[in-house]
Amino acid sequence: MKKKVSWILLTAAWVLSRRILWPLDARVEALAAKIKSVGLEGAGIAAASAASGEIAKLGPEALIDLLSAMDDAGPVAANWLRAGVDTISERALVDHRRLPAAELEAFVLERRHAGPSRRLAYEWLLKVDASVSTRLLPRWIDDPSVEMRRDAVAREIEAAQALLDKKDEGAARAAYRRLFSASRDPDQVEWIGKRLEALGETVDLTRHFGFLQEWKLIGPFDNSGKAGFDAVYPPEEKLDFDGEYQGKASKVRWVQHVTTDKRAIVDLNKALGKNMGAAAYAASSFESAVERPIHVRAGSTNAVKIWLNGKLLVRRDEYHHGMDMNQYVAPGTLSSGRNVILIKVCQNEGKEEWEQDWKFQLRVCDLTGGGIE
Repeated sequence: MKKKVSWILLTAAWVLSRRILWPLDARVEALAAKIKSVGLEGAGIAAASAASGEIAKLGPEALIDLLSAMDDAGPVAANWLRAGVDTISERALVDHRRLPAAELEAFVLERRHAGPSRRLAYEWLLKVDASVSTRLLPRWIDDPSVEMRRDAVAREIEAAQALLDKKDEGAARAAYRRLFSASRDPDQVEWIGKRLEALGETVDLTRHFGFLQEWKLIGPFDNSGKAGFDAVYPPEEKLDFDGEYQGKASKVRWVQHVTTDKRAIVDLNKALGKNMGAAAYAASSFESAVERPIHVRAGSTNAVKIWLNGKLLVRRDEYHHGMDMNQYVAPGTLSSGRNVILIKVCQNEGKEEWEQDWKFQLRVCDLTGGGIE
């Protein structure tokens, strides 16, 4: 066992040193650059298509370079590069050529790589070495990549269930607590939460995900003809919670609002009255002990703008396209001390019942999607 562990460490060290000394093969780098240069409305697509064809002709020795190129690729370019990795790997297996298992494992273990590229490397590694799941999954409970963390949590869920089957409720409860803290995907979090509640534990989904429940609201302002989205109303110029302003039909003032929904959905129709062709603002402030990188994640059926400490993070002028807690994900930085989130939510003038919704949810979380204090 010691020899096996030593071999893995030595291999990982060799591969890592190789990546530092020779970051990317020049040819692969040039082909990947053409793919990553694809712009809006298909600009550069001809060159990218030609590069994709050349990538498909490469051998397994190019896989690590292609996976590395995925790290900083946008969604479209990442899909092209993924296709190249899949094509090369599939052809290699058909031709009975070996995939670079040691390098793939080292790539997967290196947390500085992006989650999607590590996940892709892991999936191909599994095809040539099924034992890696047993060896690697336990390391990923706290992985910064939710793509890797999910499988680790799923494996430990099975172990926790086995403890329950043995009637060892104390150990099962401790295992589920650990998994609840580590989980990020909503389906896993809710499943584990139900198991904990069945064991007599109190589960706080709102806190786990970092949803904000306490808000100051003001509105409605005018959004007739969708003109209010770009209109700059007083809350965008200065946050004065004692201020009174001209709204759509009358004077409006800030009001306090606390949502009791477990996913902190704020229903503006209930809070401010049902309005169409309207805009409203919601503000929430909180303290942070240190400066730190975070994600602001929000969902809304309506058009939204979101600011953190006066900096615009999200601008989406779209209406009634569904709602999800990870619909909008924006990186930001919390300041040490007081921080203020401001969101503008615009309702249009749709006539259908499903177009009447005017609501949002917002959370402040770490870069994996876990709530922060």
